[in-house]
Amino acid sequence: MADEQNSKKAKKEAAKKALHDDDIVGKAYDGRLMRRLLTYLRPYKLQVAFSAIAIIFKAATDVVGPYLVKVAVDTYMTKTPPEKLSWLAHHLSPKPMAGITQLGLLYLSALLITYVLEFVQTYLMQWTGQKIMFDLRSQIFRHLQRMHPGFFDHNPVGKLVTRVTSDVDALNEMFTSGVLAIFEDIFVLAFIVIIMLRMSWPLALLTLAVIPAILYITGIFRKHVRESYRRIRSAIAKINSYMQEHVSGMSIVQLFNREQHAFDEFASVNRLHMNAFKDAIFAYALYYPAVELLSSVAIALVVWRGGMGALFTGAPLAAGLPFYEYLLHPMRAPGATITLGVLIAFIQYAQRFFRPIQDLSEKYNILQAAMAASERVFKLLDSEPEILSPPKPIEGDRSGRVEFRNVWFTYQTLDEAQRLRVASATEDELRGYADIEWILCGVSFVVEPNETAAIVGHTGAGKTTIISLMMRFYDIQRGSILVDGIDVRQQDMHALRRRFAVVLQDPFLFTGTIADNIRLGSKWVTDERLQRAADEVNVGDFIRSLPLQFAEPVQERGATLSTGQKQLISFARALAHDPGILILDEATSSVDTDTELRVRGALSRMVTGRTSILIAHRLSTIQRADTILVMHKGQLRERGTHQELLTHRGLYWKLYQLQYKDQEMPADAALPSQLSDAVLP
Repeated sequence: MADEQNSKKAKKEAAKKALHDDDIVGKAYDGRLMRRLLTYLRPYKLQVAFSAIAIIFKAATDVVGPYLVKVAVDTYMTKTPPEKLSWLAHHLSPKPMAGITQLGLLYLSALLITYVLEFVQTYLMQWTGQKIMFDLRSQIFRHLQRMHPGFFDHNPVGKLVTRVTSDVDALNEMFTSGVLAIFEDIFVLAFIVIIMLRMSWPLALLTLAVIPAILYITGIFRKHVRESYRRIRSAIAKINSYMQEHVSGMSIVQLFNREQHAFDEFASVNRLHMNAFKDAIFAYALYYPAVELLSSVAIALVVWRGGMGALFTGAPLAAGLPFYEYLLHPMRAPGATITLGVLIAFIQYAQRFFRPIQDLSEKYNILQAAMAASERVFKLLDSEPEILSPPKPIEGDRSGRVEFRNVWFTYQTLDEAQRLRVASATEDELRGYADIEWILCGVSFVVEPNETAAIVGHTGAGKTTIISLMMRFYDIQRGSILVDGIDVRQQDMHALRRRFAVVLQDPFLFTGTIADNIRLGSKWVTDERLQRAADEVNVGDFIRSLPLQFAEPVQERGATLSTGQKQLISFARALAHDPGILILDEATSSVDTDTELRVRGALSRMVTGRTSILIAHRLSTIQRADTILVMHKGQLRERGTHQELLTHRGLYWKLYQLQYKDQEMPADAALPSQLSDAVLP
């Protein structure tokens, strides 16, 4: 009961922590995170440099068009005095048709250059973005491979998948449509402002007069959109989690007729996402028309004042008057009279001026999502593996000897004070610590080379924990575990685990072929060795009866195979890798009686010449073991052969009597519940 409560508590804390991670919004710009993100651009700095150059020149060619229109109108369509013509007009043909043609060709050239530069910038940055996504996803996957199993006990699969998929996608969008695009918008705005100020500073000030109002509206928009996007990301995380859980357990949902209940729960979660998105849409629906309205007001002011300035022919205002006089009468300010070409160019520039401002609001959301995603990704990458190979590993003697020396272990993460207490405490003090729940308490035993040992005991006694500790999936808090005569903490983990082959109660097959699942990427496992292993575990005939034999496709988790067939393939996998130490964890519990009889014959061949450790509830499968270890409540209570333990009439004898009561006990014997009480004192 305590184990179950602690497990539920840990899962709730992990779920709460995962949800908190998904709620991270992030700043629109975080210098620390941005500097770290930019390090991923270093291998592609040449492509980024070309993209940056292309963006600068593209921003320049983007603003050339209205200027060319202004030159055409003032030079050939109005009676503008020669002294007011631009430098470009003096280099054009005096003939209107020829001059207009020259300007048209310049405009077309600017458009073509813009097209080429945009192609270069888009292609290079998209290419770079895909390279960065590849590098980042590879780094995350490699990092996950280095983490010990305890890490995955506290981090849901859906959360880790989200880091590799949607979070990396958000970073890709920042690299391809965010950072450099922001610089493009800034350059375009800068060029437009410079040109407008040079053509007519009073009209430029009128155009910029609506900027404070736009900034105020943009601030409100960002606040509401930020909150909406936070809710959207949180809802997406909930949808993914719910979908993963219920699709995996769809057979249970259908078996208990829970379809409608599951649908109602999903509809509730899905509605959270819809409502959050509706709020974001509402904010966009208000923001863009508001910006359009303000930009139209600015254009209207330009048309009004600029039109009056183009028509005005009177004397200008004297110099040295208050500034507001120039704002009230901009057309009369010194040098403020404008031409029709300037007015037309101003209208076009004013229209183009507000587009980058709207784009910057979009880029703000992209940057904000990228900062939040990068914070989550880097938090994952910064999580240090708790179990690593030592700097100078020691190689064992490859004898296959396994020894536990006074091993104490708990799945809890102990703080520094607890670790110090454990290191100096006596065994009685260790058992009395109420804040530590021990899974193994002072376990000591030896499995000699080429010996077959069996571990039995009720559920929760620590049997599976023992084999996990042998392969150093977890580190113990006290004592030592020796494999091949060397402490596992002093050995290279890759070399240590290469010594083992494990067949679990729940066989796991990967998508691929049967041969791929037996070989499991080990190229040194030849086809001959693979087929011989399949024959020795009595699954070769079944495989050869399939249409493609060993090349037969296997779907996810072996969905098209029976549990027994998957288990036999797992046996073949273990045998093909010729391990020094073989571990079978309830390996025959999921096969029928006939298959179990076939497996027993295979087991006798598999255990020959190697150290073997069997965990089983069926005592019939371990009666021929050289030694049997009886675990109870995390302690090794008995040890001996099958006959020795029966003669001792202890826990093993009670387990044996409980399992074979129908064959060896009269009909009016004690009830199973009574025997269970006897077994579990």
